[in-house]
Amino acid sequence: MHQNGSLFNHGHLRDHLSQNLGKITPSIDAWDTEKLLTTPEADLVEELTNDFRIEVPSLDLKGVEIEPLKEGYGVIERYGHDAFRVRHNTITLLIPYTGSRVVFTLQPNTYNDQPPQGTVTDTEVKVTWSGESTDQDFVGRALDLKINEITTWLDWARGEIHGYNARVERVIPEQVRARKQAVLASRNLEGALGFPIRKRADAKAYEVPLVRKRIGPKPSEAPTGTSFEPEPVLADADYEEALRVLKNARNQLERSPSLAEELDEGKIRDLLLLALNGQFEGAAAGEVFNFKGKTDILIRVMDGNVFIGECKFWRGPKTITNTLDQLLGYLTWRDTKAAVLLFVREKAFSEVVNKVLEKLEEHPNFKRRGSTDEFGTRHDFVFHIDGDPSREVKLAFLPFHLRPAGSGG
Repeated sequence: MHQNGSLFNHGHLRDHLSQNLGKITPSIDAWDTEKLLTTPEADLVEELTNDFRIEVPSLDLKGVEIEPLKEGYGVIERYGHDAFRVRHNTITLLIPYTGSRVVFTLQPNTYNDQPPQGTVTDTEVKVTWSGESTDQDFVGRALDLKINEITTWLDWARGEIHGYNARVERVIPEQVRARKQAVLASRNLEGALGFPIRKRADAKAYEVPLVRKRIGPKPSEAPTGTSFEPEPVLADADYEEALRVLKNARNQLERSPSLAEELDEGKIRDLLLLALNGQFEGAAAGEVFNFKGKTDILIRVMDGNVFIGECKFWRGPKTITNTLDQLLGYLTWRDTKAAVLLFVREKAFSEVVNKVLEKLEEHPNFKRRGSTDEFGTRHDFVFHIDGDPSREVKLAFLPFHLRPAGSGG
């Protein structure tokens, strides 16, 4: 706890902010390289930004309390050897606040020669008034003046801190990305030396063998706590192409209600597989998109899946919870891209979609929202696999609006 005295008077705010900015690069450089490579970049940026961001304190004026009033005596005037003492009261306000405590100690660029007086803890500011007056209005105004002084100094600090936070949020992603690229460049240095590099015996295991539209392999990240090893995953461009094909097939089904009216999940899935395999071809059986169990659409490489799509009819909010539990439950850390294809026969299609979006964000594996396309026909999310928040899964939600079965017409 600071001793009673002047607030905003123990150093300069600008110096503190400048020193903080200077610590960002050393903090990133000090990271273990495996952590840098195996933790999602967005998580690293969020962690570091939270460490360096400064929150301007906000006073909770509705939660103000006072300590028990203290009575005392003070000498007010002397005449010769005589002194006149009068009784006075001491009132201490306890003002809760949220934000960075250090701000109360530092002088902003704008200031005056009479900083507020008080004491600061991690949760509250204490300000004290002493005087002989018992007039409630007078004492109330005196206390309000002390609170207003603190608020004014916080406002003076706010502009500097806002600019600092904006710079933190701009610099940290740039430096994290630069550090990661530098580490990867070092790892890949052997490939640029001009000497032949001995191939691994299992090098072919990292290639997804496709012919028509080749889905190129892309190294994934290893799970937390292990060394960085490339694993087969679906490249972003191929993921987008697969989703484009699925959206086009969805549009055809929606425009052909008589065709889709009586189709169950399995038959709709088979139609989607036909569309996908018309664009992508596997080297062995001529099909790279297959199915597992009843409703999965997947690309499987070695012993893992690089793309998984779940096909479900809407039967209430539990549909989404159960689908996510199922999908995320059997995904491994190699699986980084997925899609939920939801078939909706209800007329209130928009209401269903809104309920689905809410359920997706409520799931314990939810990490953050991505983008939504212009017409709301695709919604992107980032989830994590069970048991490992650092292993991210890109998930696209594609709703299908199909005519109710037996509606005719």
